[in-house]
Amino acid sequence: MPRLLVPSRRPLLLTRRSALLGAAALTTSACDSARPREGFLGAMERINQRLQAALFDADRLAPELPPEEATPPGDFPQYFVSESMPLAPQGWALRVGGLVERPALLSLEDLQRLPRTEYRIRHHCVEGWSAVASWHGVRVSDVARYVGADPRAGYVELRSFDAGYWSSWDRPSAFHAQTILAYGMNGQPLSPAHGAPLRLYSAVKLGYKMVKYLTEVNFLPEPTGGYWEERGYEWYAGV
Repeated sequence: MPRLLVPSRRPLLLTRRSALLGAAALTTSACDSARPREGFLGAMERINQRLQAALFDADRLAPELPPEEATPPGDFPQYFVSESMPLAPQGWALRVGGLVERPALLSLEDLQRLPRTEYRIRHHCVEGWSAVASWHGVRVSDVARYVGADPRAGYVELRSFDAGYWSSWDRPSAFHAQTILAYGMNGQPLSPAHGAPLRLYSAVKLGYKMVKYLTEVNFLPEPTGGYWEERGYEWYAGV
């Protein structure tokens, strides 16, 4: 049975952050959780974001795991925010735009003609669980190269047909070698339960940043937010 991603409280952030900053954010009386990007919480978020970006290593790869460590397919949690499992609209295609030389509307077959990447790594969820699967698809960096993404586009925004779910990423994380637009899982075509026909997958972010049921990828000059980020979750969310 699918598990809807509807946490009852702001989650613990399993990221490389300062314990002192976290303690200060919890103890101050000036925090307003209804406006997480303002005041003290907003200031701490911005400091934490700069810290994580400074610690990010574009050349560091998550370790590849052997097949025997894979989570049984039925045990890999399923998440969506729609009332029922989203299904791809007829004639689905991925719209790629923003600051690019060649805006594109890419079918699944178009994406499959681009260089394929595959890996098996551990998935980390903000709720504290982890699971292992293999994923295959095309690197975001290869899609960027295909459409001629402008170097001034320092951010990548991803949108879906899952009740408007969306997120945005910093360019270095989006262009990491293990950040892909995945159309397959465990050697099979991606299923609706895990984001078919196309989802984002990466070794460098927490699970809620990995948008499923993709419809758009936009290369932008300024950061935007995201479905959970607008509800108080950390924007950078690195692991």
